[in-house]
Amino acid sequence: MVEEEAKSLPMELSEKGVENNGFVQNEAFDEKETDTSSHEEMPKTCSVDMDPAAAEEPVLKPYAGMPKEVLLKFSSQARYRVTREILFWLIITAAVVLVCATIAIIALSPKCLDWWQASPIYQIYPRSFKDSNMDGNGDLKGIQEKLDHITYLNIKTIWITSFYKSPLKDLGYGAEDFYAIDPMFGSMSDFENLLAAIHDRGLKVIMDLIPNHTSDKHRWFQLSRNRTGKYTDYYIWQDCAQAGGSVTPPNNWVSVFGNSSWQFDDVRKQCYLHQFGKEQPDLNFHNLAVQQEIHDIIKFWLGKGIDGFSFSAVKFLLEATHLRDEPQVNKSQNPESITAYSQLYHDYTTTQVGMHDIIRSFRQTLNQFSSEPGRYRFMGSDGDEKEDIEATMMYYGTTFIQEADFPFNFNLINMKNLSGNSIFEAVNLWMKNMPAGKWPNWAVGSPNAARISSRIGKEYVNVMNMLLLTLPGTPVTYYGEEIGMGNIASENVSEERMNSDPVYVTFPEKSPMQWDGKVNAGFTEGNSSWLPVNSDYQRVNVEIQMTWSNSTLNLYRELTLLRNNELPIHRGWMCYIWNDSNVFVYVRELDGLDRVFMMVLNFGQESTIDLKARVPSLPAEAIIRLSTNFSNAGKAVNTKLIKTEMGEGLVLEYKTAKPVHTMEAFQGRCFVAEKACYSSAFNLLYVNC
Repeated sequence: MVEEEAKSLPMELSEKGVENNGFVQNEAFDEKETDTSSHEEMPKTCSVDMDPAAAEEPVLKPYAGMPKEVLLKFSSQARYRVTREILFWLIITAAVVLVCATIAIIALSPKCLDWWQASPIYQIYPRSFKDSNMDGNGDLKGIQEKLDHITYLNIKTIWITSFYKSPLKDLGYGAEDFYAIDPMFGSMSDFENLLAAIHDRGLKVIMDLIPNHTSDKHRWFQLSRNRTGKYTDYYIWQDCAQAGGSVTPPNNWVSVFGNSSWQFDDVRKQCYLHQFGKEQPDLNFHNLAVQQEIHDIIKFWLGKGIDGFSFSAVKFLLEATHLRDEPQVNKSQNPESITAYSQLYHDYTTTQVGMHDIIRSFRQTLNQFSSEPGRYRFMGSDGDEKEDIEATMMYYGTTFIQEADFPFNFNLINMKNLSGNSIFEAVNLWMKNMPAGKWPNWAVGSPNAARISSRIGKEYVNVMNMLLLTLPGTPVTYYGEEIGMGNIASENVSEERMNSDPVYVTFPEKSPMQWDGKVNAGFTEGNSSWLPVNSDYQRVNVEIQMTWSNSTLNLYRELTLLRNNELPIHRGWMCYIWNDSNVFVYVRELDGLDRVFMMVLNFGQESTIDLKARVPSLPAEAIIRLSTNFSNAGKAVNTKLIKTEMGEGLVLEYKTAKPVHTMEAFQGRCFVAEKACYSSAFNLLYVNC
């Protein structure tokens, strides 16, 4: 039965027209394999009639993982090709827009403030800051111990005055070796550790360099006085007339400290020039080898990693080679009686032709070390031309030739009297003469001037700090001013000390830093300090003022925070609003910001002023953001009736759509150093506004 069905199957397929290529029933195939004698042929083909429509390929759709051949079938279709091209050009367009936007932002953005602009500078006289080894003298390790105090003040730049090896005549400003640390302050290893600790905290450090002169103990001077090789002309030597055992100097030049600026040397049998003490002979900067020596010194310390220099006494670098007598201030005065520096016009011993070229060459050396990102090397100069503001401004350099980043500004120290008007005059003198695009700076204390509380009165310490930290530019704070330290009184110094070293009387502003109320104010754990601490140290010290909410220290800290966090104070416009014998009023504002800060500072007696009459667009009320009296912070004041007590300072905050610097009435009374505008839409600064 099975065999019959199997035999009938090929016949049925053939009848239906189906071609069978290789389809054979298993059983028949087996029989054919086993029965080799069978000559019966297998059917070769069979055919089947099918509907042509059924033979078409099924419609495929894209699917994940499709092979290349399938993918190509779809990629050439219009709907996929157009979509792909649209996406491609969208990406290209977006990339171009992004690049253009980036270029525009970079082109329109103002230059970021550099580190020497962004932070106040804290000046340290190292011998008086902190003693670490109980010898009574401050040192480099002591500074390292107190770096947390610097960061507590929100300050990021430290200026350490001279610590070169020195006989310490004139307190170390005549170096015996520019490449060595004076053992009083520590070792080179101590300096390197201090530098590393400063940089680890994200701080910067600048140091003093006085290139004008050296100590008479310096190796160069010893070789020069013996006429040894190239050192023969490293200093300024001249023959002196001798008669009857007395020496007649080459001319009438007088030193800063008084009496002749010429000193006879028994070894060389000539006179050498010293514009300061006789132990500080002037270098001969007409000698190019001397200039190269100073460049090598600069490179040495920059190589150590310092972030900049303050160059002092630079106006004395060159003297006229003709050696003529300098003109007398009082022409009728007997020339033989001239002994004081103020009795001559110093036409031939200061600011000579070529002096600025030398300073610019120092700048070029610093620039060689400023190529790394974030490693710009700062240069300040001591251009204290009290009587000639234009001469001071020359230290900024020109539009095309860079010199100092700024000459240090002592206008607020040199004032002869204190009032709202005198403060205005000191500020305006600098701002109106400063070259366009340059950066101002301010100081209210220094190692060579009486402290604020001793110079103008304790009641004005806080308002002076408020002025310092809200003016445009870089503020410089001399150590101790943040707590209101004063000069030591002569009665604090024993008669034995005064007789043995007049420095105790000459420099009372260099008394030890007052850290706490313990013995020696926490400055030293030794038995005594090189200078006595001020007798007020138990109530004027860092430790106790940190606990007082209304202390000078906490006000200083709040002011530095305000300066760092508020753009108008950080880099905005300053406009003078009002000044009289009692108060000085100015605003700080920024284009694009409706928030304005107004400083009302009293440097006289109790005063009441109507500022709305002066600036009609002022709102009726302003909020006290900061006050020298902390209890007033947050209160509202009537702008028609602003009252201040003697020595009181207010930082007022208000909003306005019409900033003062855009008003015609205040043109010529507004200044900006680094102009910037604020975009609230994008939360960024830009230039063209």
